[in-house]
Amino acid sequence: MPLSLSTKKVFIVGAKRTPFGAFGGSFKSLTATDLAVISSKSAIESCKIDPSNIDATFIGNVIQSSNDACYMSRHVGLRSGVPISSPSLTINRLCGSGFETLVQGTEAILLGSASVTLCGGSENMSACPMILNGSSARWGVTLGSSLKLEDSLWAGLTDSYVGLPMGITAENLAAKYDINRKQCDEFALRSQLLWAAGHASGSFNAEIAPITIELKKGPKTIDTDEHPRPETTIEKLGNLKSVFKKDGVVTAGNSSGICDGAGSLVVASGEAIKSLGLDSLAKVVSWGIVGCEPSIMGIGPVNAIKKALKFAELKLEDIDLIEVNEAFAAQYLAVEKELNLNRDIVNTCGGAIALGHPLGASGSRILAHLTHKLIKEKLRYGVGAACIGGGQGIAVILENTQL
Repeated sequence: MPLSLSTKKVFIVGAKRTPFGAFGGSFKSLTATDLAVISSKSAIESCKIDPSNIDATFIGNVIQSSNDACYMSRHVGLRSGVPISSPSLTINRLCGSGFETLVQGTEAILLGSASVTLCGGSENMSACPMILNGSSARWGVTLGSSLKLEDSLWAGLTDSYVGLPMGITAENLAAKYDINRKQCDEFALRSQLLWAAGHASGSFNAEIAPITIELKKGPKTIDTDEHPRPETTIEKLGNLKSVFKKDGVVTAGNSSGICDGAGSLVVASGEAIKSLGLDSLAKVVSWGIVGCEPSIMGIGPVNAIKKALKFAELKLEDIDLIEVNEAFAAQYLAVEKELNLNRDIVNTCGGAIALGHPLGASGSRILAHLTHKLIKEKLRYGVGAACIGGGQGIAVILENTQL
């Protein structure tokens, strides 16, 4: 069991996320810090806690896309009302960063260094900069050479250690697990249609923190994810060309969307809940973090989920809701095959293929969704997981405390 979760209980008391903006969409001018402040303030307000009671702030971010990004967690905390005396930490576990902040915030409580923590993740992928190599720019360009800009977003989606873009790691899994293009497109359509059904039924209402932006015609409030395309069809998906490999399975339509967004959780000890008069939404049961072969990084959730289940002394059959981040349809399908998942309880309101995958924010989005969906459906256990570029996996198990 991680640290002393078996004897000391830690709870989520607030869970919010922004809508996810499309690449170059409504949130392109908001920094990742701005987005995280919005989700954090909303999470704090939702649980009616005075932010002066927050002892530490943990914020995840992957590709620093604004000049103040290196200050992100500190600025998020201060702008959200967290006391100056409370420390902060910005975390990068790539696509697992949002999950990792909950782990860090929970561990701080278990260690006794905090009673209440603010945990979240944020990303503005639209603003990812074009990079000019400092060695050339500062110290001179050789004869016959020129200064070249590099796309930090594209570079960040390529693992230089194995020399592979993330899409090829998904192609490798498709080959290993005998997954074909039709299966990938069918799963992508499922993600889009389930998002539409979830939106229509109000399944996202409890987790969304609306954002008001200023336009020439006046203010506009956005409370709905921008990336989903529920109008798509299997025929449209089938007409898209494979991106990374000739006659491959990975297309723009069956991959996660490049997006902007943030999510935040307020986490508290049982003692803090009693002394501050808070209501718990979910208990942090356990987590699992593992490494895996980088060339098939998408399989990471398998052993991460197994590890979390072992720590919790639970079986997969005990889990009522499962969220596996949809980096690629092929990647999800490989995880499903390896774990023999019951698809009926997985990503029941769609996943990152529909909603998008703002790297540092997705774990926080999944945890916020699981927290509220367990309550809405009156279910007990949920697990959220993600693969991580470079070859890792992370999973967190939550328990509904509103039953």
